[in-house]
Amino acid sequence: MMKPDSEAALAEAILTAEGPLAIQGGGTRGFAVAGQGLTTSGMSGISLYEPGALTIVAAAGTPVADVEAALAAEGQRLPFEPMDHRGLLGRSGTPTIGGVVAANISGPRRIQAGACRDSLIGVRFVDGQGTVIKNGGRVMKNVTGYDLVKLMAGSYGTLGVISEVAFKVLPAASGAACVLIDGLSDAAAIKALARALGSPFDVSGAAHVPVGLDGTPVTMIRLEGFEASVKYRAEELKKILSGFGDISIETDPAQVAKGWAWVRDAAPFHDRTGDLWRVSAKPSDAPDLVARIAPISHLYDWGGGLVWVEVAQGADVRALIENTQGHATRIRGTGATPKFQPEPPLLAKISRDLRQKFDPRGILNPGLMG
Repeated sequence: MMKPDSEAALAEAILTAEGPLAIQGGGTRGFAVAGQGLTTSGMSGISLYEPGALTIVAAAGTPVADVEAALAAEGQRLPFEPMDHRGLLGRSGTPTIGGVVAANISGPRRIQAGACRDSLIGVRFVDGQGTVIKNGGRVMKNVTGYDLVKLMAGSYGTLGVISEVAFKVLPAASGAACVLIDGLSDAAAIKALARALGSPFDVSGAAHVPVGLDGTPVTMIRLEGFEASVKYRAEELKKILSGFGDISIETDPAQVAKGWAWVRDAAPFHDRTGDLWRVSAKPSDAPDLVARIAPISHLYDWGGGLVWVEVAQGADVRALIENTQGHATRIRGTGATPKFQPEPPLLAKISRDLRQKFDPRGILNPGLMG
């Protein structure tokens, strides 16, 4: 495993590579390919943090925990709440901030704050020819031509190897509450979540767990902000959802944080053997898609826009939802189908052309994304 400790060393490693490179950060996301291993975990450290400007810049191999700790010390946070895949995949590595960007990892707060790419304002990377490229900066601004900042988020190392990232961050909330509705069916829960998200009460988390910790369904709606505002909004939300059944409000910040970490990291699927798929869907269609899949277990996040489904080993979820608006990514397990949803012909051509532009030798995580 090659482990360059600087951007210059990374560029040299790529320039002199004689064959395919299997790029990874901390090795926790489970998207490995054949080739000489190359990890960015040797490039670590926060090079700039300006709390007053809500901006942080870090090397790609910096542990996510280090970034979050630095922000927390100043009462700030990453807006997009990145999940930790280690429990799902049985990994023991250290998640890195570059890996988060490469996979565009976003948690429950995505419905309010956007995805990882929406907070990313700058990136440095090395392309497949060993050339260092910089795009964006330390402030939000309009761009012309390729918006490489957005392009690199979710490219899984196929266009270039990220060496540095810059984010716009946000103040952490001083208060949090969770409105809980017990016993709803999937269809009723999605309707309740839609009503909550359509309310003026600034929901920052909307999930439904068909089998909660006590074995019964629970629908979870999170509110964050100043304590007085959170309390008021939770009570008002309880009123507009009163027709859905038995409602309670959890106000203990530690319990709220614990519950949403459980959703964020898809904890119901830890230490299990079934294949796990991540299905993106129109929320109102999600219950019907789940019925078609008939999974072993499932979990709704993002108001139903994201559905985790556990199925028997080798089952092809993508075939089960064919001819629908949903698409699926296999997160855990093996099978004859690709991990990623095949792209429509025109988009696939654009993707191939981009890879040819940035990696003409085809050595960066070849075959990972088609």
